[in-house]
Amino acid sequence: MDIGVLALQGDFSEHFQVLQTLSVSARLVRLPGDLSGLDGLIIPGGESTTIGKLAAAYDLIEPLRQFGREHAIWGTCAGAIFLSKDARRDQPLLELMDIRVERNAFGRQVDSFEINLDVPFFKDGIEHPYHAIFIRAPIISAVDRDARTLLTLPDGRIVAAQQGKLLATSFHPELTPDTRFHAYFLDLARS
Repeated sequence: MDIGVLALQGDFSEHFQVLQTLSVSARLVRLPGDLSGLDGLIIPGGESTTIGKLAAAYDLIEPLRQFGREHAIWGTCAGAIFLSKDARRDQPLLELMDIRVERNAFGRQVDSFEINLDVPFFKDGIEHPYHAIFIRAPIISAVDRDARTLLTLPDGRIVAAQQGKLLATSFHPELTPDTRFHAYFLDLARS
């Protein structure tokens, strides 16, 4: 299995390192040709507007859209925004997932937080909650059509969604030692 990590901006190196610990062949993606032969792609957290503008500058928008129609893509934080159909502002988006996202929904950097979440679709996700890290995180404000909610905060706000092989998380799994979300994505890429 060969997984790419979009390496335009953000914490792509952290995802790359997690994939290596899972013994997965990983490749950094910066140009359209880098998508060739990949089974899946991770779009990291960072700054969604910058990621979108750089993707447009490197002629990646349409190749990424085509890739996402056939392969697994996982967007974390800014990557989730970039995958969405609506970020409630004018910025380049892939418009692949039927989700609406609110940027910086929890406030500024100082409002970042961590929380343990029960993840019922993990084999041990209730006995061993997932420690989620939210940094200037978006919220998934609506899940439409073919997308479905995967996880919510205790107050009901959506922080993870899936649509076929597309996965969006508001938090940063690459910043924890827990690799269960990466393993979940690898299963999507294999399917």
